[in-house]
Amino acid sequence: MSEEVRSVGWEAIDNEMERLYGKQEPKHYGTLISYALGGPDPLEGISAYVSQEPFPHWHLVTYGFSDLYENENKDSEYSGYGFELTFRLKKDPEEEEPPAWSLNFLQNLGRYVFSSGNLFREGDYLNANGPIALETDTLIQSIAFIQDPELPPIETENGSVEFLQVVGITLDELEAMQMWNTLSLLQAASPHLPLYITDLQRQTFMDEPMMKEALEKGMEQDGSNTGFLFLDNLQWLQKKSLLKS
Repeated sequence: MSEEVRSVGWEAIDNEMERLYGKQEPKHYGTLISYALGGPDPLEGISAYVSQEPFPHWHLVTYGFSDLYENENKDSEYSGYGFELTFRLKKDPEEEEPPAWSLNFLQNLGRYVFSSGNLFREGDYLNANGPIALETDTLIQSIAFIQDPELPPIETENGSVEFLQVVGITLDELEAMQMWNTLSLLQAASPHLPLYITDLQRQTFMDEPMMKEALEKGMEQDGSNTGFLFLDNLQWLQKKSLLKS
């Protein structure tokens, strides 16, 4: 009789989310046909929690970039790719579930990693080549990556896992990151982006005098020290929107 497969990696993620949200039952969206068997979605699942602070938002977390079951590379200190993605999205009062585009968006980021082998790191950024929410009138057309402020890295039986949060940004915010530094700019913008929640309706924070001053001082003191820019502008999606599968 074969040994029962243990989902130690999955449980480790669940434990971290339970630490934040107690017994809240998340909305969970699993994959019907696994990627290994020819299914379209590389991630095994995405869970969505509702957070009320500092204002209502969805807090999505992925399952699948790290080793969810057995350790597939015992010579590595990392579990799988070494990270899972999170995404915080402002919640409309009438919403009972996160919008479908946000799930497709995370799956498409998974398709890029699984097909190319390239990893996301804290401080990376990219141009989404259009609104991150298809057919939406929004200025949020780029993304950056930062460690989730409420989810520090964890050690699991399969290795270490960090939680990289995807942050929706505008094109001029992206330009400022290229001129200065992704993490420094996001830190300076934190009063305007609490918990780095993506709000499709917001305006650019680069119009704020304090942000312009921070950019000028940062460039003078630090120069340019940007994260990796995916120059192909998501050509790995054949120039489609992030929302298309």
